[in-house]
Amino acid sequence: MTELATRAQAFGLIAEGVAAGLTAPWRLYLARGCRYLSLSVGDRTEWNAWRTHLGCPELSVRVYDAGGEIRRSSVAEVVLDGCRISVELVEEVGTDDLDRLLVADPTTIEPEER
Repeated sequence: MTELATRAQAFGLIAEGVAAGLTAPWRLYLARGCRYLSLSVGDRTEWNAWRTHLGCPELSVRVYDAGGEIRRSSVAEVVLDGCRISVELVEEVGTDDLDRLLVADPTTIEPEER
């Protein structure tokens, strides 16, 4: 990866991913000074593709109540040249999907376990 010292380089990093076939993030936040770049994606497939493309080793999952809705936030992060890059996926989870809350990657649950 090249140094992410300018806004053009940070946006170039996203453009490279899209040119490689990844779906463009639906939200992109770039902090002043290019020290933090956040991508929000629409589904788990996009999240896995972006975190693989960026080489994000740090993963975290948070489950929270948002006014009666249960949400699961999955975040993958990497630091490149002093710039923290995160890829986030927020999913609404129903109470009938509680098994999904107990595993880091819900796509690994076998069909008979669901």
